[in-house]
Amino acid sequence: MSKKLPIFYSALMLTGVNLLLRLVSTSFQVYISGQIGAAGVGLLQLVLSVGSLAMTAGIAGIRTTTMYLTAEELGHKRPQSINWVLSSCFLYSILCSGAVAALLYSFAPFLAESWIGDVRTVEAVRLYACFLPVTCLTGVMTGYFTAANRIGTLAAVEVAEQGVSMVITMSFLHFWAKSDPARACQSIIFGSGISSCLALCCLVVLRLRENQKVTAKISVRRRLINTAVPLALADNLKAGISTTENLMVPKRLALFPGVGNPLAAFGMVCGMVFPILMFPAAILFGLAELLIPELARCAAANSHRRIRYLVKRSLRVSMLYGCLFCGLELLLSRELCQALYGSSEAGTYLWLYAMLIPMLYCDAITDAMTKGLGQQKACVRYNIITSAMDVVFLYLLLPKYGMIGYFFSFLVTHLINFILSLRRLLKITGKLIAPALPIFTAISTACAIFLASHIYQPALRACAFVVIFTCLLFLLRVLDKEDIAWIKGLILKNQRSN
Repeated sequence: MSKKLPIFYSALMLTGVNLLLRLVSTSFQVYISGQIGAAGVGLLQLVLSVGSLAMTAGIAGIRTTTMYLTAEELGHKRPQSINWVLSSCFLYSILCSGAVAALLYSFAPFLAESWIGDVRTVEAVRLYACFLPVTCLTGVMTGYFTAANRIGTLAAVEVAEQGVSMVITMSFLHFWAKSDPARACQSIIFGSGISSCLALCCLVVLRLRENQKVTAKISVRRRLINTAVPLALADNLKAGISTTENLMVPKRLALFPGVGNPLAAFGMVCGMVFPILMFPAAILFGLAELLIPELARCAAANSHRRIRYLVKRSLRVSMLYGCLFCGLELLLSRELCQALYGSSEAGTYLWLYAMLIPMLYCDAITDAMTKGLGQQKACVRYNIITSAMDVVFLYLLLPKYGMIGYFFSFLVTHLINFILSLRRLLKITGKLIAPALPIFTAISTACAIFLASHIYQPALRACAFVVIFTCLLFLLRVLDKEDIAWIKGLILKNQRSN
């Protein structure tokens, strides 16, 4: 096995890959929007919502489970037992994904007509079903490589996978699909499916080349079920509710007199605003991806001090990072959407949702750390509560308040989920957060936004915000010499290691 990097440098590498892939994905979303329009994007979101639900059901929590079980074996110094972990995860994935793929293929006409509302999407749904098992098995292998800290290998494969997917998809869109939304869906699914096949082959071959010695068979079934089933329930519930919401929103939104084209309004928020909103989070997703196996290894080795350190640093970084991009997207929302989509209305929606960035980014890190510490059942409870609330809110609010009702539901349910997850994390780690830190950070963000908003030129406005925000953080002692020393230590350590 290749030499393992510290979590900070692994996170940097994974961050670079995530940023690249997110940039490509967002650029591709802009291209799609220009090809098929907002209404076409709305239909595409409905098809992908059904596919996402099937994918979540097929994965059945196995990717995170593979990470968790692999990290446990490494934490207990038993790398030779990983073969039994992977074989059990493969069998579990084949059974789950195969069953879901068969059901999806069989019920494709019903789903296209009754759920999506467009029979032209039948072939796209069936194509998704054909590639579903391969994509789920790829998730098993990426879970292993992440837990084993083979980040460089995994990054290379993922970049190649995305490149192949983009080339195939763009070719089919240009020469075959053109402006047809149904064919566009098939092109996207086909490109993604072929690239998943290539990625799975590469990762399996790389694992076989490691030549790990196999120990006597160990029992994995009970641990796998105890980890995977709660994750599957939580993920399936969340995906099911999300799909229900996506299919319900245009219909309930049509009852609101202030919306002329419900599908276009829905596509604008989900297909245009959300990609920009979450684009900077690629950095945090890289950190979150590594925190799950890292905390699982620490828990297996009883490294409580290390756990508390990671929790403190991760929450602090995600809060500051979220506030930074909250300010930038608030100040540049209209210019960004006008440049990318030619839509000032999308800029208004982005300005509204940008205020939630600190909470959304912190929630992503909190969720990863909670799962890394084996709190999957708690995640299930929280998802049940907030998902049920979301459906009720949307059903009641959309006909009366339109997309403002959608925003309110999004805000309340995500806030409650974040509070519950954070409370659970702090309880099991015994780590307390000083109230002054988030309060002073919020004050710094608000003041910097207010002062920078008076500058007309967008680039100068963004630079002014960053400078003012940073100065206020030091002035209010949110950042101090200890933080600078920590950053210098990381850089100097990296230089010495090189």
